[in-house]
Amino acid sequence: MDFSRIFRKRFVPKECIELSDDIRLFEGEHLLITSWKTLRPKKELARGLSLYLPEDGLKISRFLRENGDLLYWYCDIIAAESGEEGGTVFTDLLVDIVVYPDGKLQIWDLGEAGEVLRRGEITPELLADSLHRTDELLRIIYRGRFAALQKVLTDAEQGVFPAKDATLASILSGGESH
Repeated sequence: MDFSRIFRKRFVPKECIELSDDIRLFEGEHLLITSWKTLRPKKELARGLSLYLPEDGLKISRFLRENGDLLYWYCDIIAAESGEEGGTVFTDLLVDIVVYPDGKLQIWDLGEAGEVLRRGEITPELLADSLHRTDELLRIIYRGRFAALQKVLTDAEQGVFPAKDATLASILSGGESH
């Protein structure tokens, strides 16, 4: 994938914006790790890091408070495609999984996904892909393997990155870092 420019496309609100201020910490063959500050400042959320796994339709983010404490892990279900002017467009497929530091889990925006489908703004096939990816991520979490994805981002904060050819499968199997 071409990570020279990255865009975030959303259905709600309907927008496509370039994430030009995001700092690319690491680019591999199958993944991207970025550091960022919030686009719209929030009381608790100040900044974070994101692990994009475009082939697997996942973006795992570490949401941080101003003091660096973990707020929660925010998991977007995404689709990735080449941008018309280069780079990659990451489309948010509506369903999100939030994992809190205490392990509590929430699934967000299922109703929103239904409304977007009802309005004809997303194809049934794309929403079906989103639900399959959600199921796959939930299986990773329930089987206790989410820590491997968390480790990629906590390591990245320390300047330790995965192998250039790392994939979701290699991360989950423990063979992601040099």
